[in-house]
Amino acid sequence: MSDQKDIPVTEADLADFDESYESSPVDEGEFDTIPDGKYQACVHRAELVRTSKGEPMLKWTLRVLGPTHAGRQLFRYNVLTNDNMPRVKKDLYVCGLRLARLSELPAHLERLLDVTLEVTKKTKGDFEAVYLNKRIKTAGEAEAPPAAPAATPKSGGKPAGKAKEALSKF
Repeated sequence: MSDQKDIPVTEADLADFDESYESSPVDEGEFDTIPDGKYQACVHRAELVRTSKGEPMLKWTLRVLGPTHAGRQLFRYNVLTNDNMPRVKKDLYVCGLRLARLSELPAHLERLLDVTLEVTKKTKGDFEAVYLNKRIKTAGEAEAPPAAPAATPKSGGKPAGKAKEALSKF
């Protein structure tokens, strides 16, 4: 017996929604870019991917908390080159992640998630950049003891969980 989720969606399946699709309004303002400025945001996703040229890159997805545009996303990209290492290291330090070697990053990507930050978005021509300014400690973090230094995962140095999922694309 076939699992329903394995059955491909066909044009006939989609045709059932044609009338509803045609009559649905589009709020084009919803897709406006977020204006330049400072925002509070939390790290929603941090993953290792490759650029279109094949270079390794740390891709950050940040969910805006405020003061405006709550729920919207900003993106930060760290292409991993020797020239960019000072920026990469600064971003990781801002998030409280101090590694002895960059090769340890895949095993610790999950530690970046849900970190609350002050970020700045700047636009220059067609280019948008997001900068990680500083970590914002939440009430729970202020009471919690300091995080222990990064330990080698028990899985023999192999990434697990979301870190493993992120690396599967790498």
